[in-house]
Amino acid sequence: MKSYLTTLVLLGFSIIAFGQNKLIGTITDPHNKPLENVTVSLPELHKEAFSDANGTFTFENLADGDFSVTFSSIGYANKTVTVALNQKETTVTVILEETSTHMDELIVSTVFNKLQSQNVMKVEHQSVKELQQKGAATLVEGLAKIPGVAQISTGTSIGKPVIRGLSGNRVLVYSQGIRMENQQFGEEHGLGMSDAGVESVEVIKGPASLLYGSDALGGVLYFNPEKFAKTNTFTGNFNQKVFSNTQGSNTSLGIKTSTDNWKFLTRASYSTHADYKIPDGDRITNTRFIEKDYKIGIGYSTVKYQSEFRYNYNNLNIGLPETDIEPSNFRTPLYPKQDIDNHMLSLHQKYFFKNSKLEADLGYIFNNRKELEAQDEIALHMKLKTASYNLKYYLPKSGNLETIIGIQGLRQTNKNNGEELLIPDATTNDFGALITSNYEWKKHSFQAGIRYDTRKIDSEAHGVFGEDGYFAPISKTFESFNTSLGYKTKLIDNLTLRLNLASGFRAPNLAELTSNGVHEGSNRYEIGNANLKNEQNFQTDLNLEYGNAHFEFFANGFYNHITNYIFLAPNGTIIDSNNAYDYLQDNAALYGGEVGIHFHPHPLDWLHYVSSFETVTGKKDNGDHLPLIPANKFSNTLRTEFDLQNWFKKGYALINVDYVFKQNNISAFETSSMDYCLVNLGFGGTVSLGKSKFDLSVNANNLLNKTYIAHLSRLKTDGIPNMGRNLVLGINFNF
Repeated sequence: MKSYLTTLVLLGFSIIAFGQNKLIGTITDPHNKPLENVTVSLPELHKEAFSDANGTFTFENLADGDFSVTFSSIGYANKTVTVALNQKETTVTVILEETSTHMDELIVSTVFNKLQSQNVMKVEHQSVKELQQKGAATLVEGLAKIPGVAQISTGTSIGKPVIRGLSGNRVLVYSQGIRMENQQFGEEHGLGMSDAGVESVEVIKGPASLLYGSDALGGVLYFNPEKFAKTNTFTGNFNQKVFSNTQGSNTSLGIKTSTDNWKFLTRASYSTHADYKIPDGDRITNTRFIEKDYKIGIGYSTVKYQSEFRYNYNNLNIGLPETDIEPSNFRTPLYPKQDIDNHMLSLHQKYFFKNSKLEADLGYIFNNRKELEAQDEIALHMKLKTASYNLKYYLPKSGNLETIIGIQGLRQTNKNNGEELLIPDATTNDFGALITSNYEWKKHSFQAGIRYDTRKIDSEAHGVFGEDGYFAPISKTFESFNTSLGYKTKLIDNLTLRLNLASGFRAPNLAELTSNGVHEGSNRYEIGNANLKNEQNFQTDLNLEYGNAHFEFFANGFYNHITNYIFLAPNGTIIDSNNAYDYLQDNAALYGGEVGIHFHPHPLDWLHYVSSFETVTGKKDNGDHLPLIPANKFSNTLRTEFDLQNWFKKGYALINVDYVFKQNNISAFETSSMDYCLVNLGFGGTVSLGKSKFDLSVNANNLLNKTYIAHLSRLKTDGIPNMGRNLVLGINFNF
């Protein structure tokens, strides 16, 4: 493996640039008026430019081939054109139509990298800035504002994303172009990443095993890192947020610069929060946490080659709330607590040939997780090391047919260094191969593919046979073929239909196969099952979208059948003063969907009303409900946009009302949850004072200080409410 990766890296730096093409263009509105400051992007080449006062732009030193060029400007509909660069100079003329609708974003989590309007698969795209404007205090809290996404929370410090009722190892997380691995099997193991230096997130709601292999059975969260600076510029920004409820602070500082060939960026952030306060004024002891995050990126590009290296270090010091802890200090987490270091390195490379290209993503993650019961007493200490690769070759385009072939894989080792073991030392090896094609014909688009995966898990023996805490060695191989078929068409003008059929799979994880110990964060003794089989699912998705200049509507429906669904159930015994749980399997089904509107009436284009409803039901074949299914939710937001003379630009004010329904459809080991209604306010914009300019945001979350307990809160069993009123003030300076 090491020699293979080394050869691939050296190959990247050995390619000599050739071919020099120039792209020039003019951008106007429908009345032939030149448009200035339009953002023009060549996303496949990571190049951006702005149109000048004459509406013109220029790119030089471009590779041969067919490339997408996107045009975006506030107040105009996004547009994408494909240009063939095979001569010294290519000219394009583009007309942008006025609109008040949202931006049509380029989607990178699907292999063909098309605009959302062109995508066969429905993908939710949200910028982190948009999530923060909605009052999100943490990254996962922001994700939970996307229809179809929820979170399993442990106070404010730990949030675990849920997509349409599935979570944990059933939801794959990608960051910096590589899959994150951080012992995500545990309910109390959070996302493990900061929103600092993250530009946007894309959510695939449904099986994506064709693209990503095992663990993408329930969906994918794909985080896009912040972009490099535009060519020959130096920029930076300082961001500060304060939180009233937790008396918390989040500070972030970043700088970036670029030349014609080289790009560089770096960002550091620090967050600290005290115990959160519930509406009656009490604080929940040891829900405090401290997070440190550092990122660096280096890019290099020529006409025929691009390379991008990124490194992210994240440290989390998280308190674990328990009823018998005496509060002390203020911010420093008490025992028990988690101390987690995560190192992520990624190398993304592109090679451009005359009519095709090759992409290679190499990744390495070192996750160092400690769970401490007291000072110098480490209950669990697991070191997880993951090396991964992902190679995709884009075949020459044949008419309207695009085809990609690829291979993916990883090698992972788990090593224990603590006094206690929950899972043994083990090695995991993955390999997958895929082929997928996209065909466009008039108003119709078809996408289909097939993939083969294999996973091999080998664990070591530990302890003495017949005694408590003994781990028998296992050697297991899991295989699966998966397919996907998608169709998109325009039924009438502005009305789009998408139909996707896809299978997915998930090989049992190490915890499910081998656990034999107390899971401290969950307070239960878990017993693995070495005879578990693959989870295999098949999902049908139907999506309808309508949009014109002032009204948008969407309706998503899904049915997801899972064979051999893995779950925990108590076996009626007590081991080490904890209830013992076994890993079992049964067939299950989940179904539901999301529906919503976005209305901004003419001539009141500054006024926006956004409403959505989401629902999911999960049952085993015997009729029992699945655990951790989020309650139905009805969300409504009224938003205004305005300018106040020259000193306050891009202003907005919003009121959001979320009604969460009762959740009585519960598993045998859950308790039902009452309904509740939350009111949130938001206000912000860009302030100009002389030559100084900064972004300001103010949010009031749970404005009415409502006492409630979310169904997916892990503190629900102790009757602990969620956070009370929280005011968030944010200031961002760009320089």
